[in-house]
Amino acid sequence: MTAYELPKVWKWEDENSDLGGNRPTAGSRFEQTLPVGEAPFQLYSLATPNGIKATIMFEELKELGVDVDYDVYLINIGDGDQFGSDFVEINPNSKIPALVDQSQEPRLEIFESGSILLYLAEKFNKLIPTDIHGRTETMNWLFWQIGAGPYVGGGFGHFFAYAPEKMKYPIDRFTMETKRQLDLLDKTLGKRPYIAGEEYTIADIVNWSWYGRLVLDDLYEGSAEFLDIDSYPNVLEWARRIAERPAVKKGLEVEYKPIKD
Repeated sequence: MTAYELPKVWKWEDENSDLGGNRPTAGSRFEQTLPVGEAPFQLYSLATPNGIKATIMFEELKELGVDVDYDVYLINIGDGDQFGSDFVEINPNSKIPALVDQSQEPRLEIFESGSILLYLAEKFNKLIPTDIHGRTETMNWLFWQIGAGPYVGGGFGHFFAYAPEKMKYPIDRFTMETKRQLDLLDKTLGKRPYIAGEEYTIADIVNWSWYGRLVLDDLYEGSAEFLDIDSYPNVLEWARRIAERPAVKKGLEVEYKPIKD
């Protein structure tokens, strides 16, 4: 392998016209009109670890008796749907999920999975404690996942499963951090049944979507064995328990409507 020589100024060398390809620039790449349904909430998403957070949240609210109707449309990130003009108008960061609350005047646009869950939890006063200690602990773990998750997805997952070649240094680095995070969760869940305490909250939804699916071997083929998941029994028990929740099952089975004819 040829040693990499660090340039004084980085330049993008693999320019392409692929609408879904990565680029060092933000903004829309083409004109796009997204469909808009009649439901109060319009969700534009995909069943990725971040995307399922929103559908699980909606289904959990329904299980709690909240009248929370929503339409969910498929944003195919491989085709570059997230770079269309309408989607970028909702989320200038061009990432799923993105949500529109049509019950507000003018309509309210929410992006980033953590922001969406927090918005819905506060709007309906569900799945987030009202006491200051419980609320703060829930927020601690909500923000922890948002900050820690990229090490698992963009770090470990990318180099373990998607990189064109296996490289020891990045795999070691991100495996080390992923296992540290799993150990932290295992120690936490050894003291209480849910991430933030005695009650199921949005902290469980955001963390299960990544770490629960990871230990259940639903993210990257072979990663459960590679990470020695059995050494985290508390996380594994929690992940299996959450997976059996009716709303979680429904959130994973939601039918996405197409945005194109």
